[in-house]
Amino acid sequence: MKPPMAIMQRLLLALLCLPMWLSAESSKPNFILILTDDQGYADLSCFGGKHVYTPNIDQMAKEGARLTSFYVAAPLCTPSRAALMTGCYPARVDMDVPSSIEVNMKHTKGRKFPVCLASDGRGLNPKELTIAEVAQSAGYKTGMFGKWHLGDQPEFLPTRQGFEEYFGIPYSHDIHPKHKNQKFFKFPPLPLLEGEKVLEMEPNADLLTRRITERAVDFIKRNKDENFFLYVAHPLPHGPLAASPQAKKEFAKHRNKVRGSKKGIFGSVICEIDWSVGEILKTLKEQGIDDNTIVLFTTDNGPASGSAKPLSGRKGSTLEGGQRVPTVIRWPKGIPAGIENNKILTAMDVLPTFAKLSGAKLPEDLVIDGKDIMPAIVNGAASPHEYFFYAHWGVLEAVRWKDWKLRIINGKEALYNLEEDISEKKNVAASHPEIVQQLKAAMQGFVKDMDANERPAGTVENPVPLTMNK
Repeated sequence: MKPPMAIMQRLLLALLCLPMWLSAESSKPNFILILTDDQGYADLSCFGGKHVYTPNIDQMAKEGARLTSFYVAAPLCTPSRAALMTGCYPARVDMDVPSSIEVNMKHTKGRKFPVCLASDGRGLNPKELTIAEVAQSAGYKTGMFGKWHLGDQPEFLPTRQGFEEYFGIPYSHDIHPKHKNQKFFKFPPLPLLEGEKVLEMEPNADLLTRRITERAVDFIKRNKDENFFLYVAHPLPHGPLAASPQAKKEFAKHRNKVRGSKKGIFGSVICEIDWSVGEILKTLKEQGIDDNTIVLFTTDNGPASGSAKPLSGRKGSTLEGGQRVPTVIRWPKGIPAGIENNKILTAMDVLPTFAKLSGAKLPEDLVIDGKDIMPAIVNGAASPHEYFFYAHWGVLEAVRWKDWKLRIINGKEALYNLEEDISEKKNVAASHPEIVQQLKAAMQGFVKDMDANERPAGTVENPVPLTMNK
């Protein structure tokens, strides 16, 4: 007896829909976020740097997109990383002046230091939703390798913030007994962690980039058959500069291709970071998952040792060089090759963009400042940000709207047209009073919003240094 036509039709429809469902599931992209430390706008040759040699990242840019107006939410490590992980301005998650330790340095004027330090009682609140937790909610494997810098107590570590695997250092590699400002800082030895366990004290900084890369490559190989989110956070080129013997030897072969006073150890550091990116991209191809893996390369703030040309300002400044950073994104399946995108995009956008791509559902009552930027990258849509706000050490100092930027320092107002004056040399406030007033009103609204809707940072009582026994 033949089955009824209605049943046959339902079976046929099911068979037709089955591969579509599988395709939807398998189309979810893997995501690799590569973050360096203190790398300037010009510290990539694809961003105009003549003092560096970065062939792998340059090739990545040719195969993807250069984001030339990509901003981090603060010009220093901890608040910038907090914004990246949560999709929020540092002020919203109370991470704009995060340290619980008062440092008696002249320039601090009695204020708390604006980055997490060793045995710090403050850190990113474990109740905050991080990009790693978003990934987990969508069924992704999660791993982080490198520098965390959002709190060193167990309650704040990556393993409590959505990462199943972690290998790295809890803060900058200069936070140890030999810090250059020993007069003001009395730091314990630097720990290297596996999960929440201290593996070593005072790891060799020359080998950090290589060891982090090896762990990242291993993570990719082990999780090639599953969706994964990988966060690679290099501690360099934050000082003190360090590179492996292999990197120094490799860079020496290419010294004739670079010029400038920074082509010594700094050039070796950037060369090794570029090698690391190359190893990751090569592994993706070898494992057959290159086409549907998003790789985003960026940094946490402007340079300390490198170059931000043609931008003014450096690390610690709300001039463009402090917060506009070199950024490259590559996704063969989803992003056309060779794009240059000059729309206002931010590190806060990573979380909501990834949530949309992975199918993760964000809590409806959660206020975040980032936006889904994939339409602006792929489809030519406008930036989803009307304004972008610049703050340092808990103080709002500037705002950008379209090509206009208003910066107010100690009551002095300066207005720049960044399209015509990317170096912020010509103050045109007197010629455009209506724009000044509009942007001042936007700044006032931002402060009011942050004051009314700030969520607390995490705190612990009696914090202790991480040691081999902790």
